[in-house]
Amino acid sequence: MANLESKRSSLQPAPPEASRANRITSVQSGALKVLSADQRVAYERDGFIALPGLIGSDWLKRLQQVTSKFVDQSRSLTQSTAVFDLEADHTPTHPRIRRLVSPADIDPTFWQFASESILVDVVEDLLGPDIKFHHSKLNFKAPGGGEEVKWHQDIQFWPHTNYSPLTLGVFLADVVPEMGNVGFVPGSHLLDLFDQYNGDDWVGCLSREDLGNLDLDGAVYPCGPAGTVTVHNCRTVHGSARNQSNQERPLLLQTYAAADAYVYTDLLRKSPRGDSLIRGRPARWARHDSRPCQVGPSRVRTIFEVQQCEV
Repeated sequence: MANLESKRSSLQPAPPEASRANRITSVQSGALKVLSADQRVAYERDGFIALPGLIGSDWLKRLQQVTSKFVDQSRSLTQSTAVFDLEADHTPTHPRIRRLVSPADIDPTFWQFASESILVDVVEDLLGPDIKFHHSKLNFKAPGGGEEVKWHQDIQFWPHTNYSPLTLGVFLADVVPEMGNVGFVPGSHLLDLFDQYNGDDWVGCLSREDLGNLDLDGAVYPCGPAGTVTVHNCRTVHGSARNQSNQERPLLLQTYAAADAYVYTDLLRKSPRGDSLIRGRPARWARHDSRPCQVGPSRVRTIFEVQQCEV
């Protein structure tokens, strides 16, 4: 009987907190490809990091050229489509795009960059060798306005079984203060998830009451030359103000997850590239975080449509 009890004890799964600690230790034991040890520690501590000028000129030129192609395509539009989310004052002569939706699904250059570039090495340094691509988007933030993105957390928009998902933002132009650059609240990824509903209505942002409990004055707004990359965890509270400059601020965003993170919804899994393994081996077991995850609505809308209460 004692041997049986000993065997049963040895088969018991580790507590979630211990499992998470073991995973972090396992990831950190590997050789780093891009990040320094201090940068990896900073990501775990603060929930974000910034990597100035990481993307080289060759990639930048290709990304800027293909972005210009889509801007030109938008000139013929008078309203938003499944691909182009437009500002209300968008015109053929003065295109004002809020978002290009899922660029990795609609152009091979964006997909190659998301799946094969140095970005994936950064992700491996943080998540380990088994990586899934989740989705991409390109937020433009037009000059002289460019709608704000209210303070929010990402994971409620696309909930997963664990909190490994992270997003890398690539500056496609030089970013200075007053351009509506994204701000991150340090350490907010370690707090409980916030409710991004207002009663029964999905609003995709934090309430005024919750914002009052955060140190927004301590938020960090990375700037830097074109090619700078930010990385933030899916639980990190972040947002951006309106663009008060006379320059556009295009920000290419790619989201990845560990292979053992599985989505609770089908919002993006049905897209051509969504939830696809891009490095390493597929997972045979889903990893579940003990902390609960709020689930957003099933209808797909951009964060601008949600936060501005557009139909």
